[in-house]
Amino acid sequence: MVRFGILGFGHHAVRRLMDGFNAVTAAKLTGLWRRDLAKAKSNARDFSIPNVFETPAELCASPEIDAVFVVSPDALHLEHALLAAKYGKHILCEKPLAMNADEVRQMLAAAGHANVRLGVAQNMRYNRSLKLVRDWIAEGRVGRPQLAQAQFAYSAGGSPRKWIYDPELALGGPIGDVGVHCLDALRYVLGGDESTRVTAVATLAHTDSASGPVESHAVVGLDFASGAMGAVTVTTRSAYRSMLEVTGENGVILCENALTVDHPVEVVHRQGAEVVARETVSNADAYSRMIDGFSGWVEGSGEYLATAEDGLHNQQVLDAAYGSWRNGVRVGL
Repeated sequence: MVRFGILGFGHHAVRRLMDGFNAVTAAKLTGLWRRDLAKAKSNARDFSIPNVFETPAELCASPEIDAVFVVSPDALHLEHALLAAKYGKHILCEKPLAMNADEVRQMLAAAGHANVRLGVAQNMRYNRSLKLVRDWIAEGRVGRPQLAQAQFAYSAGGSPRKWIYDPELALGGPIGDVGVHCLDALRYVLGGDESTRVTAVATLAHTDSASGPVESHAVVGLDFASGAMGAVTVTTRSAYRSMLEVTGENGVILCENALTVDHPVEVVHRQGAEVVARETVSNADAYSRMIDGFSGWVEGSGEYLATAEDGLHNQQVLDAAYGSWRNGVRVGL
C-alpha cells in the first residue's frame, strides 16, 4: 500500500483526485499541504485525511508519506519534485511536467539519483475510450493512420484556478493546460512508440483581454515520425468538448468527448458513410486506475503508462509549440 501526500491541494484535488483516491486498491491518501493552512485543515476534515503539513518540506520528510503527488501550479513543479526526491519519495507530477524541457531533465536526474519513480499524471492514458481507439487502430481497422486530431474546449471564465492566466505560474494558456492532454492522447492511441514521436510543430494562437499574455485559443500542427499528421485545437472560450478522431487509409475512428470522465462516451468506426462498429465505454475510473497504476509501478508489480521519460518528449513538443507561435516559424524536433 503506497501512502500519498498531495502538494498543492486545491480545486483539482477536490474535484477529481479525491474521487480517485476513494476508489483505489493499492494506495491511500495520508497527508496534504496547501498554501492556506486554514483551508488545508478544512480539506483534511472534509475528506478524513489524517495529516496536514505546514510546509512542503515537512510533508516530503514525513515517514507517513511514501509518494508525493505534485498538484501545485506549473512553475512550482520543479521545486516540489526536487524536494520530494531529496527526501527519497516517489513522485507523481501533474501535467505539464514543468515550465520547459530543461526543468524536466533536472527532475529526471534528481529522481534517478534518489532511485525513486517519477511519473506524469496523464490520467487520460487510463481512459477506456482511448484504450479502445488504440486497440482498434492496432487491429488495423482503419489501415495506416494518415490524420489524427484532438480538441479540448472549455470555458475558463470564473475558474477557481486564478493562476492559469499568470505566466509566472502557468506554462501558458490552453496549449500547456489541456493541449498536452490532446497531444499525449494522440501519441497513445497511435501506438505510443518511436513512430509517434513528433518531428515538427507549427502553431497559430490568439490572446484576448482576459487571457493577457497567454493564449486563449490555438491550433497546433504536428508531424509524427510515422508520416501521420496531427492537429491539436484548444480554447478556453467555449462550452466543454473533448473530441478525438483518427483517419486511416480505409476508415475513420471518432470519439466525441473522448477525454471526459463525467459520462459514458461512444467510440465509432466508420468506413465512408457506413457505421461499421460502435461501442460505449465509461472513463469514470480513470483517476483511480492511474493512481493504482503508479502505485503498482512503485511496488514493482507493474508498469506505469505515463513515465516522465516519455513525458519529456511531450514537454519538448510544448516548448516547440510555444516557440513556433512566438517566432512565427515551423519548429523541428
